[in-house]
Amino acid sequence: MAGLEPLYAWARPAISRPQDALVCGIHWELIRHGYRCLGTGDQPGPDERKSELLPAGWEANKEVYTLRYKSTDDARELLLKAITVEDSMILNVMDRSSQKVADVTLAVADYINPEHLDDFHKVYKNTEELRTRIASGIIAPLGAPAEKTRNEPESKEDVHWDENPLRLPPRQPMGTRAPYRPSPLSPFAVGGEDLDPFGGRSGGMIVDPLHSGVPQPGIDPSSGIPGRLPPGAVPPGARFDPFGPIGIGRPGPDPDHLPPPGYDDMFM
Repeated sequence: MAGLEPLYAWARPAISRPQDALVCGIHWELIRHGYRCLGTGDQPGPDERKSELLPAGWEANKEVYTLRYKSTDDARELLLKAITVEDSMILNVMDRSSQKVADVTLAVADYINPEHLDDFHKVYKNTEELRTRIASGIIAPLGAPAEKTRNEPESKEDVHWDENPLRLPPRQPMGTRAPYRPSPLSPFAVGGEDLDPFGGRSGGMIVDPLHSGVPQPGIDPSSGIPGRLPPGAVPPGARFDPFGPIGIGRPGPDPDHLPPPGYDDMFM
């Protein structure tokens, strides 16, 4: 029961019997669950403030210990009355805001060693059971104080993956299609269609240096073979690499418009 030891050392001069030690342990369990003590008695006193310590005169009435608590979020105020009946202690706790009441009966000898009131390390026993009894019999029925909402870290600004061609794009959920992004290989984008046939990127296996990536309409798939392919051999829109040089009359220099060097050499 971390924290109870310094509390017990502070309250030790007022502890004269086992019931005092048990009330001290019960008080600390309420502190652990987010409550702070306001004072003694049924009614508030002057200059009250929330504290983890027991108020002055908390042990004055040996028959009924009366303490008031308030949650750290100020949402609940509890009135605790610990009534001593022979060797037992009856805890009656009321939430003043909701008028809910919780009761727990504890056998003092189950949790306190009366012959070791001067030794904190021996005075308490079955502490885990005491915690469970307080939590299930008082805290759970009346409700624990609400925890403050933690501030979520601010989200970082979205960074476009294509600002850096070496950065991997974010993964897409299964069943969704990745949005169109321009190829970082533009303007040529050689092989782009083969890498991503559904991405709508330009390119393909045909290198087109003379037109700097501008698509050449009407490519003849029959180029490079004798005759022509029958109609429908290449479906419209299909990717098809021609068998030879693309088309006839492609703009560019005529390979035969100049004679080769030394063309008039008879041995050439």
